[in-house]
Amino acid sequence: MSDTPSIPVLDLAPLVAGVDTVPLAEEFAKAYGEVGFAYVVNHGIHPALTKAIFDAAARFHALPLDEKMAVALDRSHRGFIAIDTSTDVTTKLAEVTKPNQSESIMIMREDPAPIDGVYLSGPNRWPVLAGFREACEAYAAAMSGLGLKMMGLALDAIGAEDRSILSAFETPTTWLRLLHYPPQPPQAPDDLYGSAPHCDFGCLTFLAQDNVGGLQVMTPNGDWIDAEPMPGALIVNVGDMLHRMSNGKLRSTPHRVINGTGRERYSVPFFFDPHVNTVIAPLEGTGKPGFEPLLFSDFLKGELEASYDAHKPVV
Repeated sequence: MSDTPSIPVLDLAPLVAGVDTVPLAEEFAKAYGEVGFAYVVNHGIHPALTKAIFDAAARFHALPLDEKMAVALDRSHRGFIAIDTSTDVTTKLAEVTKPNQSESIMIMREDPAPIDGVYLSGPNRWPVLAGFREACEAYAAAMSGLGLKMMGLALDAIGAEDRSILSAFETPTTWLRLLHYPPQPPQAPDDLYGSAPHCDFGCLTFLAQDNVGGLQVMTPNGDWIDAEPMPGALIVNVGDMLHRMSNGKLRSTPHRVINGTGRERYSVPFFFDPHVNTVIAPLEGTGKPGFEPLLFSDFLKGELEASYDAHKPVV
């Protein structure tokens, strides 16, 4: 690997077609063992779904603030996240004192009502916007199907001997986030970020981004490189929970967003994680465990309470 590695490209055609994926699993192990990020192409997500979700994002963020605030983030982590209400205080990658310069709406798995003993369960907070819910649900369903296939590929890549963990992804924890990054001022301070340096806390993140740019990925040697938009590709990265499941074989890589382009930036990350009641531990076949088991819901609760105003403990 060179001193400044580039972000690799994975062709998912064999995975989507259901044919021999042994060579692809080897490429996956190399890409996510060394860099932790990859562009994925031939992923099977129809361009019409992607166009519809970006159209939905643009229409939502064009609404007056009071209409967006009518569906403000609740304690089940669904709804509108206004600018200046989320700060990455849990990151160990930078001293972050300023809130992220973005606004978004979060859509999770739709539950008719909160479920006893299931953290973050509940219904979504849908804005009054024609076609919005339909676009979000169609996109989330397609991405969940791809996520389950990619998790199977990840298990092959790390040599997991027991695939029963995949059952935890049959009723997954999913997070569809429609993000809008306003342009940052030309003379913005160094510690003002669209999204502060962080690692994702789940398993797999699938990012669709527009053509503006601004996403940067940290290489193993500590340099920041641009993740330039690639038409038709998704950017996929590993999060902390898959890092633990893989016993450290797959990297959870730091990344950040700095929108210094002078243009509006839109991106749509989809986070694909196991059910919140899953115990996360190194999987059999990955070697002597280097991580203690943890309950995913306990981890999530700590992260969300530290970073979001809506989750601060009520006193």
